[in-house]
Amino acid sequence: MFMIKNNEKNRKRIVVKFGGSSLADHERILRAVTAVAEEAKKGTQIAVIVSAMGKTTDTLFKAAKNSSNGRLHKKDLDEILAMGERTSIRIIAAALRAQGVESRYVDPLDSEWPIITDDVFSDANPILDTCYERAIQNVLPLVEKGVIPVIAGFVGRTKDNKMTTLGRGGSDTTAFILAKALEADELILVTDAEGIMSADPKVIGKPKRLPEIDVNTLVGLADSGTKFIHRKALRYKDPSVRVRVIRHTHGNLNAEGTLIKGALSTELDVALANPSPAMSITVVGKRVSEQPQVIKELTETVKNHAELLGLSVNYDSMILYASENPNSKLLLEKVHEIILKHEETLAMSVRKQLAFLKIKGVDLEKTPGLTGRIAEALRVNAINIFGLMTITSSIMLFVNWNEKEKVIKLVRNALKGD
Repeated sequence: MFMIKNNEKNRKRIVVKFGGSSLADHERILRAVTAVAEEAKKGTQIAVIVSAMGKTTDTLFKAAKNSSNGRLHKKDLDEILAMGERTSIRIIAAALRAQGVESRYVDPLDSEWPIITDDVFSDANPILDTCYERAIQNVLPLVEKGVIPVIAGFVGRTKDNKMTTLGRGGSDTTAFILAKALEADELILVTDAEGIMSADPKVIGKPKRLPEIDVNTLVGLADSGTKFIHRKALRYKDPSVRVRVIRHTHGNLNAEGTLIKGALSTELDVALANPSPAMSITVVGKRVSEQPQVIKELTETVKNHAELLGLSVNYDSMILYASENPNSKLLLEKVHEIILKHEETLAMSVRKQLAFLKIKGVDLEKTPGLTGRIAEALRVNAINIFGLMTITSSIMLFVNWNEKEKVIKLVRNALKGD
């Protein structure tokens, strides 16, 4: 049996996560195991995270739901769903040993299990300090000895030993946590796509692989088919760990893919997004949203004379938010010329001296009623909102410039629930 001897401080260390699609049949499993074994024999320290094979989780879910008429308790469902990953770890560990590499699986019921969670069954949250501590105590020694631990993704365990699952993106969550705890040089996410793509391959015929993407940009795809990493999992990405998404068909852990950079701020906060006052330019007319040429001319005109901070379009009007500067008068004259040139646009109005604030945080979308709470806090303090836009994990807010400090304080209190 081949075991990596490690007496070097600088030996390369990686965490590899295989998604269900990359383990869907015996050929894919063999390809995955061979890639890990070949890398291990180079001297690389490796920890492996695996999902349930193929559609196993879906099959277990349907069987459990149908056999209980939909009345299954989430705790019981978690124990059933966990069987997919618990089976995968046994198969992968055995297959690695068959290739001459020392390996052992780590099951949620083992005393060494690292992922400890709360008891929110079916969508459990890792207790991070405990997870890091247990990973360092129980998993790191295996990795340092050259034994490849194969760990079930998606699955957790409460402090009183009840099985949990981590919800959408659960295997990636496990991978991010362990990569940080083990101080891995790289986390490799093996999927059924070439990396993060410019569009959903199921919708667009020939999407382009993105060589790299910032995590704050990636989280913006969270509600579309182009995402490969769920927003919840991205919360746990550490900026010190290099993350690469590759396709399983390469059978090579060094294959090109998409490099994911940066890290998300998990705290909700508000800040002044533009250091100088802004203005809103409202254009009204008929069927404005159906006139792409008009929209293009207006946005390009603003961009040529100022910074375009935001844009809101509905059927009969549009609002452009721009930074104020010495060229603002010329900008407004140019916008007016465009309005007069097109019969679909009738008139414009301008509001100056606005403050542009941005509220950000990866958990923003998981806080029901947050926008209403912010609006109510400003209403009771007689503060007008002159623009409000939301997109993924951010809210953009325009208020009177002279009230910006007061608004920031009120919004921060609202974010805390005060």
